[in-house]
Amino acid sequence: MKQPATVLLTALAPVSWGTTYAVATQFLPADRPLFTGLMRALPAGLVLLALSRVLPRGAWWWKAAVLGALNIGAFFPLLFLSAYRLPGGMAAVVGSVGPLFVVGLSAVLLGQRPTGRALAAGVVAAFGVSLVVLKAAGVLDPVGVLAALASTASMSTGTVLTKRWGRPEGVGPLALTAWQLTAGGLLIAPLALLVEGAPPALDARALGGYLYLALANTAVAYWLWFRGIGRLTATQVTFLGPLSPLTAAVVGWAALGQALTPVQLAGMALAFGATVAGQLGARRASVSFSSPEWNHRKDSMDLTDGALRR
Repeated sequence: MKQPATVLLTALAPVSWGTTYAVATQFLPADRPLFTGLMRALPAGLVLLALSRVLPRGAWWWKAAVLGALNIGAFFPLLFLSAYRLPGGMAAVVGSVGPLFVVGLSAVLLGQRPTGRALAAGVVAAFGVSLVVLKAAGVLDPVGVLAALASTASMSTGTVLTKRWGRPEGVGPLALTAWQLTAGGLLIAPLALLVEGAPPALDARALGGYLYLALANTAVAYWLWFRGIGRLTATQVTFLGPLSPLTAAVVGWAALGQALTPVQLAGMALAFGATVAGQLGARRASVSFSSPEWNHRKDSMDLTDGALRR
């Protein structure tokens, strides 16, 4: 598949994640973030595991556990914790610096040199998101800030390691997604029981919300996300992340009657423009690494793992 089509399909993942807040507030029980994270991850992982019918082998047992912890098991609880403890939109702003985390980690783990375009696009994207989501400033809770930073670092590290490790021979992105969601869900389960107690009673409305989150918002979205990591650079994938808070703002306007101010519209334009610029910059960087003068280093670099396995 041509790269633009891959980018567009991968972008559907953060767009889907942008609907999470609206679904959670309108359909799900209040104050159950860990249970919600569990209901997103574990059922989706088990469904994909049944479809793929492939279990990890050898070193991939611990690799899948590490990736599941970083991308799901730690990311979900930390993200919810930060969202509950920080004033409006601050968690999304901290999360929007994810591209900068990935640019730095890609330099260390993938040998991909950061470019000025990527760094500038990351800063502009974070600024644009801040204009969209920040509301009246409140007292910043230190635990909330640390949780937001940790969630961003966790997902960023998981994205880069997913790129570095690739996939076992003959294993597709569906199985890789199943392993991570299942491992992450199993990590969240005891934490949810310990912190929140027994599961709440669910009506038809809540069951429908959880069904959407587990299937479309998690199973399909994360499959597209990990599929994209295998075909694009880690930086390209993470620069699609700002589409999530932008989608949340659009859904809030269209479905929840929330107004969009001129400042928010300007922020959306900045963040979207930075996302596009980040795609172009990361693509050029990946091309430069496949040029003749770098051919002698290909065997020692994991940057081309995804392309070699296709």
